Amino acid sequence: MNKLIPRIDWLTVLLYFLLVFIGWLNIYAATISDESTGIFNMSQPYGKQLLFIILSSILIVLILALEVKFYERFSNIFYLLGIISLLGLFLFGKNVNGATSWYAIGGITIQPAEFVKTTTALLIAKHLSNIQTNLNKFKDQFASFLIIALPALLIALQPDPGSALVFTAFLFPLHREGLSPLYILIGFIFIVLFVATLIFGPALVSFSAAIILFIFYSFRKRAEKKVPVFPLFIALIVAIGFSFSVQFIYDNVFEQRHRDRFSLWLRLEKDPEKLDQIRKTIGYNTYQSETTIGSGGFTGKGYLEGTRTKGHFVPEQHTDYIFSTVGEEWGFIGSIVVIILFTVLLLRLIFLAERQKTSFGRVFGYSITAILFVHFTVNIGMVIGLLPTIGIPLPFFSYGGSALWGFTILLFIFLKVDANRLNEWK
Repeated sequence: MNKLIPRIDWLTVLLYFLLVFIGWLNIYAATISDESTGIFNMSQPYGKQLLFIILSSILIVLILALEVKFYERFSNIFYLLGIISLLGLFLFGKNVNGATSWYAIGGITIQPAEFVKTTTALLIAKHLSNIQTNLNKFKDQFASFLIIALPALLIALQPDPGSALVFTAFLFPLHREGLSPLYILIGFIFIVLFVATLIFGPALVSFSAAIILFIFYSFRKRAEKKVPVFPLFIALIVAIGFSFSVQFIYDNVFEQRHRDRFSLWLRLEKDPEKLDQIRKTIGYNTYQSETTIGSGGFTGKGYLEGTRTKGHFVPEQHTDYIFSTVGEEWGFIGSIVVIILFTVLLLRLIFLAERQKTSFGRVFGYSITAILFVHFTVNIGMVIGLLPTIGIPLPFFSYGGSALWGFTILLFIFLKVDANRLNEWK
């Protein structure tokens, strides 16, 4: 352990504790009341979060004490345990806000999805670091997608589409290891088709797709480049078929609360009375969050001086909407500082991933970077109204033991791997 200490990337450790500390300060601001008796009050979220932080520190010591090979060697078992924990929710899980995503153990709730991200990252890293794995081969691509899709599907069935969405982050390490960018492009196209169909309807979207493909065909032919007509025809048929199936998926796969969030985000509801009703129900949190952030102005109202935060205008502000507290009390300047800290952390993790001497370390590093990036981008986009309400926490900031421990495990396993990289090279 003494030999490990100088090799730990202390900049990343500093950023971690800085973000955790700032997060706790905002949880305290969002949940303090006149009846509060002290920071260790376990009846309040800020007291519980402080306990979670202390336990995270113990967890860090345990993670760093274990050998790196332990994580790689037993990644299959960790993944299997993660899948079992997700399956167990359908029998023993606690339903909260319509989703059976938690185990209730005494007075504590545990969300397995936060830990399964780590187990999936470990197995993906082990799978891709296998010398026989080649992402140019279909069987290896299929195996990779299956590892990612299985936990994502089980989480989506809880239903928790927000947490399931995070697993798309694994496309980035796959791309870094040689997966064709065509897969990411196809995924992006399907998202665009889905959203465009909801807004403009399948007929107009299908006609537009045909025009775009025709222009592409004409441009390639004019440039005297070979144009495969059959694949373009198949792409058009798939696009049209998907576009005409969007409404069925929207009506039968998504729950009403999810449809309402899309309706509010994309302004699909034309009836002013229904739209106003949606704003007062599903869109209430986002509206209050935007207003709260806007009220902070450039410099903020001052720590513990946020009138809207004190008035609890944003429901459950200490969880997914914690960034609204930053916006009101710390203002634009404070919000930018927080965003910069996250950006520096992500860039640092990319740097660490690139300097790994093994494929396992590199893939795992890119996996956690991508996971943190998706959480960070989607959460803040949701809080300021740029993205629909999805319900995933802001890393190291949002209240919750499962999220904090899950992100801590991810980060410090990688820091252990990075500290051991010179031994791996030998």
